[in-house]
Formats: sequence, structure tokens, C-alpha cells
Amino acid sequence: MLRLKLSTGVVLAALVAVLAVTPLAVARMHAAAATTVTVKASEFKFVLSTKTARHGVTIFKVTNKGKTAHDFKIAGKKTAKVGPGKSATLKVTLTKGPHKYICTIDSHAALGMKGTFKST
Repeated sequence: MLRLKLSTGVVLAALVAVLAVTPLAVARMHAAAATTVTVKASEFKFVLSTKTARHGVTIFKVTNKGKTAHDFKIAGKKTAKVGPGKSATLKVTLTKGPHKYICTIDSHAALGMKGTFKST
């Protein structure tokens, strides 16, 4: 009988320890999860794999399919100039709501290299 009580006590203590740590581990995994959006840039447009994602960390993988250099700016951050055939990655933390994106080179935005990305 004593043996059963001891085993039950050990199991309960282990269960309490696991339950106490689980929310923290889940929160870390959720916070670490990022949305990746592929962005194809060309003259004079962006094509995004999606225009919506959960708020938080978003990684934009920008590939220049065009013949001139482009960049990609969103939420106050931007890539360096991305030459033809080259790629760049931009990691931003987005709040809920709409976020304008543009190419800041010359008049590229006025020619159509702009849009809105929405974080939910």
C-alpha cells in the first residue's frame, strides 16, 4: 500500500511540473513561428504569395525577376537594392492592420510597385 501511495505522489508531482511548463513552451513555440511570404519583383509590380497573415513575425523573401534593381519596403524596414536574378530576405514584426509596401527606387512605386499587406 505504501508503495502505491509513493508512486502516485511521484506521478502527480511530475504531472504538475509538466503542466506548469507546458504553457510557457507553447507560448515560445507560437512566438517563434513566423509567416514566410515570397515576393516576386519585376517591372513594375510585386507578386506576393499571400497578402494576409497573422500579426507577428513575417519573413518576406524577395526575388527580383526583372531586369532592373528593386527593393521592398514595409513597416519602416526595407531590403537593400536587389539586382536582377538576386534575392533578399526581410524580417519584420507586424502589428494587426494594413501595412503599405513599396519599391523605393526612383518612380517604381508610382509605376505600380506598391500594395497593402494585412496582418490579422
